Amino acid sequence: MRWNLSSRARELSGGDAILISIPKSGRTWVRTFLNAYFSYKVGRQFSLDLTDRGDAGVPRIIYSHDRFEHRTKGNAWDRLRRKYLIPRRALRKRPIVLLARDPRDTFVSYFVQLTRRNPATPNEIKEMPIDALLRHPRFGIAVMVEVMNSWITEFGDRPDFTIVRYEDLRAEPARLFHEFLRAIGEKEVDDAVFGPAIDFSDFRNMQKLEAVGGFGSKILQPADREDPESFKVRQGKVGSFREYLSAESQSYAGQVCAALDPRFRYKGAATGGRD
Repeated sequence: MRWNLSSRARELSGGDAILISIPKSGRTWVRTFLNAYFSYKVGRQFSLDLTDRGDAGVPRIIYSHDRFEHRTKGNAWDRLRRKYLIPRRALRKRPIVLLARDPRDTFVSYFVQLTRRNPATPNEIKEMPIDALLRHPRFGIAVMVEVMNSWITEFGDRPDFTIVRYEDLRAEPARLFHEFLRAIGEKEVDDAVFGPAIDFSDFRNMQKLEAVGGFGSKILQPADREDPESFKVRQGKVGSFREYLSAESQSYAGQVCAALDPRFRYKGAATGGRD
């Protein structure tokens, strides 16, 4: 049941386009690109929240973790009010982009986020080994798969629904970001600013800017400058779950991911391989 009876409903309404994702699926990277592109296009200084506001000449984009935050964030009162869900009326006639990433890599980044960056994480979660948290009924990988499937069930038949995979963006950023812009309603891509926006949002540049506080945002700053794992822009590496999960946990994660809707095209999940 999709409603929102909290004051946050206004923040999740009135957008020109919707971007939904599981946390740590590459949203900050995409957000950086979009804000750079539209900042350059309208002649404004870069701001990470430009598309949140939707100033003149800039689409307002609703960035939300939606059902995942509903499952994992807040207390019982928040969930009762459905504080983190995008209201149904806000989704009408708005293009929806689902940014997807292999849940095994997503989970590893999410684990680092919970244990290294988020001060609100309960101590019992912060102290939990990664192989244990992987199986957690609230924060584990099974919830990620369930939520991804629920989104594609809810929106998959809409003509204005697009899945963009993180792995494809990493492999072909120029082509896929063109498609991304068209998916959110940008009918004519301004090639004069597209290239500079791609360069600005390059992972190496984002890491440098985060290290020196160049974004001017709490979203993009390390929790501990001496700890590389505490940076928001950490690795962005495809298949990095193999460096963090035991063989047994990789097998378990592959079995869970085998339940993903085939429209996500993560064909190798059952065996631990790649597409």
